[in-house]
Amino acid sequence: MVDKLHEYEGFAGRVHDVRDKVKEKWEVWKEWKNGIPLDQGIEGVLNHLRGPPKLERTLDDYAHIYRKKTRGELVRVSAAVMGIEFSYAAETAFVSPTLLKIGVDHQHMTLVWALSPLIGFFVTPILGSLSDRCRSKHGRRRPFILLLAIGVLIGLILVPNGEDMGYAFGDTPPIGSNYTVPLGHRTTAKQMKEDTVKPPSHSWGIFFTILGTVLLDFDADACQSPARAYLLDVTTPEDHAKGLSTFTIMAGLGGFMGYGLGGINWDATAIGVMLGGHLHATFTLITIIFIICVFCTITSFKEIPLELLERQEYQQIQEQKTLGEDKEDDQKESDKITTEESASYGTLDNEQEVATRKDEFVLKPLPVQNPERRPGQIPIVPDVPTQETNYMKQDLGESGDANPKATLQEYLLSIVYMPHSLRMVCLTNLFCWMAHVCYSLYFTDFVGEAVYGGNPQAPEGSKERELYESGVRFGCWGMSMYSLSCSCYSLIIEKLIERYKARRVYICGLLFYSTGMMMMALTKHPVGVIIFSWTAGVMYSTLFTMPYLLVAHYHASSTFEVTAEGEAIQSEGVRGLGTDVAIVSSMVFLAQFLLSCCLGTIVSKSGTTTAVVCVASTLAACGAISATQIMYLDL
Repeated sequence: MVDKLHEYEGFAGRVHDVRDKVKEKWEVWKEWKNGIPLDQGIEGVLNHLRGPPKLERTLDDYAHIYRKKTRGELVRVSAAVMGIEFSYAAETAFVSPTLLKIGVDHQHMTLVWALSPLIGFFVTPILGSLSDRCRSKHGRRRPFILLLAIGVLIGLILVPNGEDMGYAFGDTPPIGSNYTVPLGHRTTAKQMKEDTVKPPSHSWGIFFTILGTVLLDFDADACQSPARAYLLDVTTPEDHAKGLSTFTIMAGLGGFMGYGLGGINWDATAIGVMLGGHLHATFTLITIIFIICVFCTITSFKEIPLELLERQEYQQIQEQKTLGEDKEDDQKESDKITTEESASYGTLDNEQEVATRKDEFVLKPLPVQNPERRPGQIPIVPDVPTQETNYMKQDLGESGDANPKATLQEYLLSIVYMPHSLRMVCLTNLFCWMAHVCYSLYFTDFVGEAVYGGNPQAPEGSKERELYESGVRFGCWGMSMYSLSCSCYSLIIEKLIERYKARRVYICGLLFYSTGMMMMALTKHPVGVIIFSWTAGVMYSTLFTMPYLLVAHYHASSTFEVTAEGEAIQSEGVRGLGTDVAIVSSMVFLAQFLLSCCLGTIVSKSGTTTAVVCVASTLAACGAISATQIMYLDL
């Protein structure tokens, strides 16, 4: 034995180790080769090459979903939202100034933001329902994450290059611009003079920039719903709060670094010069980061295919029914034997005495004292009335052959007919998103005009134009601070919920943001921009965590309505987690659409972009009032 150990030391030992591994691989290959079903023809050989089909797997093959996840694993699952926030940072910081520079006024610029919400408000819940019923072998959520990520990628390419693409399609650059347009041979000096005085035109540039904005805005917002549902699907209910807080932390870090990239003056760096200027450098770096983040998420955990879920669910229902019938048969047989024994071999003639003797050996349940319930208190575990028959068993009918599959029509109807609890969550989320959209979409414009006193439509190289561009860059640092505060607050929001309960955390977070926005509007100072931007991070963390934590809790407890006494009401119909998450998320589109229709008029009538911050403060206060009417259960 000692000689054998010495033999496997050093270089010779490594050679023997490689030999053993090769031998093992050879044996495995021989076993696989001998198992080829040559008698089944080409189809049998192809099936053998493909391996066992996916549907032959069981839930045991997806054991990773049923265990608690580490923080590192949750970070990888949430990486996609970090990339989304990078792209969203580029959009919110640069789209408005870009549109204003190429000749779009405030009133029409705000209407641009109404295009993607108009589409997203109706399409996003339908996408959520489709993801609930997606039968892809790769799962239900990841195909939608990948599809929407491609739309974000196209938007990231179009927005910074829209103006240049417009010149390629025939737009006329402004006089004095450094842009070079290839011209044909001129025959006279008169022709040259006419070309130089031709007024600038950006019709094609505006079209491509708006198209990129719509794609980027819609897909970035819509992609968050399947990404969030994917997180909830691959984690246990005990990890939902931790997972959602990690999701928000990653979102905050993405925004922090994304706005930080926009705050750097890339024109003064070698990278900026190489990539074609500040705007192109920012979008190029963000595009690369976005691709990496999405790849990390979609390769993190395998999802359980829907067909396997339905098959397992169906088998469990059949087993429960069979078990119930066996118990009934055993009970009848037991009663029959007991009756026969009592009649044939009993020594007591009095039936009442026989029953008394039998009851002596029956275990009686211990008396349980129900806890006192305060008026209006909602129990931690809802009081669901006990039913003797299984409601799932009733749906199968007498034959028990029906496979319980919820149709797409039922999921679509659940969008329209939803319980009061979800309506209040949606209404609160609508106010929250309206308040936040005011800040995020128009904040850099507010800093450039109201704080720095610049003008986006001033001539290139003028002092007002330079002040505006300086304000936009400084506004990026303010938004970077809000994203950083979002991550910091997300680290403690879970503990705050445990200590102070979700109701107080939700309401106080909205009031905190409302106060900060009002103070920013009153001061209009660069220092105030940095300090009070931290309150926006509290708002963003709140609306990214609380609504979805409530929705996940409703589904985990199967409770969407309670009576005045706190007893759960059995919900009718089917509700999908992906559908409800998408419904709540679609409020961002409705919020953006409403603001886009009226905010430009408000700014034009007031004559200052400070009105944007005042509107944000008012809407956050309305959201706090709405949050008082939400059903929190035991959170």
